[in-house]
Amino acid sequence: MIRLTTTTTICFIVSFQSIAQRFHDPKPPAVNELEPILSPEPVSQPELTFHQPPKPISKRAVTEDWMDFLGPTHNAISRETHLLSEFGEAGPNIVWEVEKGEGYAAPAVVGERVILFHRAGDTEVVECLQAETGQRFWNQSYPSEYRDRYGFGNGPRCQPISDGKFVYTLGVEAIFSCWELVSGQLLWQRDLKADFDLTLDFFGVGATPLLEGNLIIVNIGAPKGPSVAAFDKRSGAIVWGAGDQWGPSYASPIPADTQAGRRIFVFAGGESRPATGGLLVIDPADGRIDCRFPWRGNRYESVNASSPVIVENRVYISECYGAGGAMLEIGADGSCSEAWNNAILNTHFMTSIHKDGYLYGIDGHGPRNAPIVCIELETGMEMWRTEPEWITPVSSGGQFQEYNLAPALASFLLVDGRCLVLGQYGHLAWIDLNPDGYKEHDRTHLFLARQTWALPTLSRGLLYIIQNDPGIDDSDTRLICYDLRAADTR
Repeated sequence: MIRLTTTTTICFIVSFQSIAQRFHDPKPPAVNELEPILSPEPVSQPELTFHQPPKPISKRAVTEDWMDFLGPTHNAISRETHLLSEFGEAGPNIVWEVEKGEGYAAPAVVGERVILFHRAGDTEVVECLQAETGQRFWNQSYPSEYRDRYGFGNGPRCQPISDGKFVYTLGVEAIFSCWELVSGQLLWQRDLKADFDLTLDFFGVGATPLLEGNLIIVNIGAPKGPSVAAFDKRSGAIVWGAGDQWGPSYASPIPADTQAGRRIFVFAGGESRPATGGLLVIDPADGRIDCRFPWRGNRYESVNASSPVIVENRVYISECYGAGGAMLEIGADGSCSEAWNNAILNTHFMTSIHKDGYLYGIDGHGPRNAPIVCIELETGMEMWRTEPEWITPVSSGGQFQEYNLAPALASFLLVDGRCLVLGQYGHLAWIDLNPDGYKEHDRTHLFLARQTWALPTLSRGLLYIIQNDPGIDDSDTRLICYDLRAADTR
């Protein structure tokens, strides 16, 4: 069924052209001299359970590292191929699993190294694990006292990122660090909260930084500016700052090549009265703001948490607290013109997927009303919406009862011709994305736990999934490595 909606055609044009401001760096970090240490040998640890080695990678398979938020293409679309098309009755094989502490950060993968970032006790921990065994190369930690005001996890939200030589982490209390990938040595570290007088908004720091050339771009949201800052990745010192009005959101900056050139799209907006925020389109060369497009729900307790989706010279932004979604066109001068807006696909913190002229995502704020929706990119017209019934037997008091554990606040990864959906309660499904309707190809249930919100990490046919909450079967919070490699039949 197709639902017709009213759209607004070219509402207004925003051309901002703000010259980058010179923000003084109050306390550039000390840069440590690294020792010429060889890579340590990986060792097992008590938290690790190894199950079985993965299948060999097909010689025909396309594989890649996962060093950035939403993967190497910054849009939750993977180029990997030769993956399992069906999970089988028992689901994909577990290669290994490792117990972890609190936190919602997905891991990064660089070659044979997996970077895990979490909270153990009163420390934030960075661990480097071997991809196919889970054994540990190194780990580092520093104190953390954060307590979530709403009772959610107290660990980091931001995914580690890497340029292949160093790993960068941004903790929930704004501790910003650079670690050598091979050895784990600390190159530099700074406390952005202290340095820029930051306030820890609703859920602490939650927008993963963006590596762009020699810069690391952060939606820092300093009360007196900047809103967005670029730091030198080798020294940690500020290079430029942009904006001084909008606070830090939970949507990570996204890069794209447009007709205006290379641009960074930041969907900003933090805790403020009244609630303010919106899209900033920034030239990474100098921090100039080409477009400033206000877009935020009116509620005080609202956030912009869904990263922008850029398709050529169009950008889609969405939130779920009243404003809804808007499609903007980027002009040759970097200005933004609104093509349409509506309240059909109101994404919370997942990032919608674009495929062949259509957007697919989860509409809604909470798990009890979170349908999968397809809209047309050109017009915003709704093509379909559905809430799949994922009937799941659950053991309670020695008896099994069936519950409909729908995808809820799921995450989408487009790969190998289909969409991999990770449901909030631990389901994994292959679905086909097309404008004619929802079609499920296969589905399995990995575990039963709440808050399975982090997008899966995929690299070299191995799928890394974060179980953020303890399971109903008393399983611990953990990182699980699944073998998604298809057997090579040649």
